[in-house]
Amino acid sequence: MSTSAPDREAVLTALRSIIDPDLRKDIVGLGFVKDLTVAPGAASFTIELTTPACPVKDQMRDQAVAAVKALGIADVQVTMTARVRSVSAPEGRIPHPGVKNVIAVGAGKGGVGKTTVAVNLALALQRTGSRVGILDGDIYGPNVPMMMGLHATQLTTDGKNIVPAERYGVQVVSMSFLTQDDAPIIWRGPMLQGAITQFFKDVAWLDLDYLIVDMPPGTGDVPLALSQTVPVVGAIVVTTPQQVSLSDSRRALRMYQKLNIDPMGVVENMSYFACTNCHHESDIFGHGGGEGLAQEIGVPFLGRLPIYQAIREGSDAGVPIVVSEPQSAPARAFTTLAERVAAQVSIAAHRVAEANKGKIPLIQVR
Repeated sequence: MSTSAPDREAVLTALRSIIDPDLRKDIVGLGFVKDLTVAPGAASFTIELTTPACPVKDQMRDQAVAAVKALGIADVQVTMTARVRSVSAPEGRIPHPGVKNVIAVGAGKGGVGKTTVAVNLALALQRTGSRVGILDGDIYGPNVPMMMGLHATQLTTDGKNIVPAERYGVQVVSMSFLTQDDAPIIWRGPMLQGAITQFFKDVAWLDLDYLIVDMPPGTGDVPLALSQTVPVVGAIVVTTPQQVSLSDSRRALRMYQKLNIDPMGVVENMSYFACTNCHHESDIFGHGGGEGLAQEIGVPFLGRLPIYQAIREGSDAGVPIVVSEPQSAPARAFTTLAERVAAQVSIAAHRVAEANKGKIPLIQVR
């Protein structure tokens, strides 16, 4: 008695055992399996994930190979790719054709390292294979170019739109490209709104998976302008563990909620100091405040980032830690942050897509 060789349906059935940990559905049902071919003793296919920053892509590949080999197919070839999905824009806010997802990075107060987090987050996403840009939305204190090593840079145009500068593979636009280094910007609300709108709509952003917007601290005109003109996927709030920062961060989170910008989570910066000699960790600004705030508001806690001298030195020198020391523990912490942020975007895109198909009601992602 002979048994037939596994066919296409058998392979798909085997692959349904592999569950995406963020979307909580099998990879076949999610449409991740592409270009499947099955021949006697051999199978090949592509798994297309929702972000290059997926931390379990190697694990999923190994699971896929094992599941198909269990059918008796000896030669299994799996290609791992990624295509970042776009979260649909809310009504009235037209998405930029060159930008899939806009992510705001804000803080309730200054001095918590918000720009440092925004820059290293963008670079960490870029290093995973995503296309990334930074819009320096801190009009009064535009520090992104300094941290990116873009001194004395001036913006150009292609005859129609502003062409962003580029450094380390990341596209950058900042008000500091249009002013002298020491020139103060003294603008009222309508001018700020106009600048934000222009930097988003009139810039030739090129095929970005993620546009990171470095927001000014506090709850002022720029977040309001952003909420009214730009389709923001969500906002990340940066805090330190100390109570004075947490109090202001709570206000920032509530502000984003009132503006219908979904808080994607809380990042606790300057969370601890790890001695480079004895490796003892000291909680200089307190412990657990950021995680407690996230639990209180009901948003994800995206992680802790340490106090580390090379982070400050790299920011001053225009060589961020993700570039200067990519294998260091602080750089890996930024990579983990990037993976978690990308996962939140994927979840949001999936929920919107499911809602548009009428399967579930459209709700905010928490």
